[in-house]
Amino acid sequence: MWVCVSDVFDLKQIAENIVESATGRKPESLRMEGVQNELRREIGGKKYLLVLDDVWNEDREQWIGLRDLLMSGAQGSKILITNRTEFVATITGTNWLYTLKGLSDQESWSLFKQMAFKEGKEPKIHV
Repeated sequence: MWVCVSDVFDLKQIAENIVESATGRKPESLRMEGVQNELRREIGGKKYLLVLDDVWNEDREQWIGLRDLLMSGAQGSKILITNRTEFVATITGTNWLYTLKGLSDQESWSLFKQMAFKEGKEPKIHV
């Protein structure tokens, strides 16, 4: 399942998006309790991989609320969180933290050439 969280950490909306990602349909319930029940029905006892993409939430209590909803999955279920700050990663109680580094100037230019020019080669300029 893949859910883009972004800067608004609304527990009900995130739960709805997880259900939709798992089932391909929007949850039927409009109330949080109903959405929680649907989420637990979908992941309960099942092994899952959930990607929470672009998480900005810095409130540990909100994260704990979401984490508690996701604990009904089978052992071995994984949650991968992408974010932009180490602080967000630490409040989730992560087991592993991977910090990605940007490309060097040389790597950036090489990638640009591969994408922008035919066969990845710079055009020859004839003056």
